[in-house]
Amino acid sequence: MKFKTLAIVDTANLIKSALPMILDCRDMKDYRVGHLENALHVHEGLKESLIKRGDKQRSLLIYCYYGHASEHLAEFFSDFGFKNVYSLSGGYAAWKEYYLSGEGNGRIAP
Repeated sequence: MKFKTLAIVDTANLIKSALPMILDCRDMKDYRVGHLENALHVHEGLKESLIKRGDKQRSLLIYCYYGHASEHLAEFFSDFGFKNVYSLSGGYAAWKEYYLSGEGNGRIAP
């Protein structure tokens, strides 16, 4: 596997230490309702731009609803030469639960 799947706690640590580019691959409606702080909504134009001009050494953290679609996108970016690609295990649903439980200190942007 060319990318890593990260548990919620490890994801929070990655965000603090590596300042990854965070990519939300859910649909725009759900992205607008809420997303991880500083996350970009993934669309074809962004994917194309990252492939052509993106810093392939910068960490990418990708998430979806529950962690499955983000694995496919993580593999996609890994195949294009990105070296530090991560998929959030459990997706946005797990992140939101962790955040709302008070355990996490990650942030959700409205």
